[in-house]
Amino acid sequence: MRALDFKVPGFLFSGVSVGIKKDGKRDLGLIYSEVPARIAGLFTTNTVKAAPVQLNLKRIKGGLCQAVVVNSGNANACTGAQGLRDAERISSWVARGLGVGDELVFAASTGVIGISLPMRKIERRVSELVESLSPEGWMKTVESIMTTDTFPKVEVATCRIKGKQVKLCGMVKGAGMIRPDLATMLSFLVTDANFEARVLQRMLKTAAEESYNRITVDGENSTNDTVLLLANGKAGHPSSNRMGRDAGVFQSMLSEVCQNLAKSVVKDGEGATKFIELLVRGARDREDAKQAAYCVAHSPLVKTAFFGEDANWGRILCALGHSGAQINPNRIDVFFDNVPVVKGGVGTGPQLEQRAGKVLKRESFKVTIDLHKGKSQFSVFTTDLSIDYVKINASYRS
Repeated sequence: MRALDFKVPGFLFSGVSVGIKKDGKRDLGLIYSEVPARIAGLFTTNTVKAAPVQLNLKRIKGGLCQAVVVNSGNANACTGAQGLRDAERISSWVARGLGVGDELVFAASTGVIGISLPMRKIERRVSELVESLSPEGWMKTVESIMTTDTFPKVEVATCRIKGKQVKLCGMVKGAGMIRPDLATMLSFLVTDANFEARVLQRMLKTAAEESYNRITVDGENSTNDTVLLLANGKAGHPSSNRMGRDAGVFQSMLSEVCQNLAKSVVKDGEGATKFIELLVRGARDREDAKQAAYCVAHSPLVKTAFFGEDANWGRILCALGHSGAQINPNRIDVFFDNVPVVKGGVGTGPQLEQRAGKVLKRESFKVTIDLHKGKSQFSVFTTDLSIDYVKINASYRS
């Protein structure tokens, strides 16, 4: 299998260890564009926002970015005014090392909440971080953003716009505290495409709605969620400031990359043994389908049944009953892959339930719920809830 090429014209990457993580692995990364790049971003919807998120929300209004500095092992969240000053200082150190304006450097953090960053350790390694920038440094940056992730999550794709090859590379970290509204993630996407910031923002929002906003592991919502898309225009095609044919081509590529990255987050869910697509169809409207899907996907009882490979469809109906969606209990059908376990709100019998139990032994399967109330549908990607999930999160700070 040919190794993937993560070189993007005009972008350099690096990652070093400064000692934030106790295991000595890389924990400070840098993405640098040789020219100011147009930027789009999405951030946590949690009212409690980490310091780097607060900083980025101010700077993204300028529409340009030349560098992103990111650390793992410490979220720099709930650290008050000092945390914001620390985020600003780190970005200023990087800006000075690169010779760019402070306002062009964005910051991101992930890790333990409520602890101040070890600023002296970081300051001592910033020069190495800058000096080690390289077109080949992509995976070093990827390693530097990982926390409880068990594997690096990356994607690369190309398309053609006006005869020019356009490249897009994406990375994401995330394994726990995952729910819709970006999950708990940091995701960075870089491209040599040439689009205005306003168009990029629209495309990123569309891509996220079908990817990062469709995954859930445990229903929790982080303080640090950050998704940034940088476009430096090096591909050389004419600039575009509207959603036309060229933007449509790029949108398709961006959406596919984000969907693959989002699925990789679910597959690496903390302690997860199952990857599950949960589809609610036949709903009165999209909002009802969405409410029903998330209520089932977030249910600890449903998720532990999946872990136990138990076709306990009663838990699904129970979750639907308090989801807030309009349902008629006597019209609901439930399928595990293509095996019907509920028809008209009643179990289909032990023989089919036994077949459904075999479906649940697979690493990946689909649950379909038909409400028979309308024509709308909504799907999410989720996991089971295992004993290892409890162990990982019980000792996260130790």
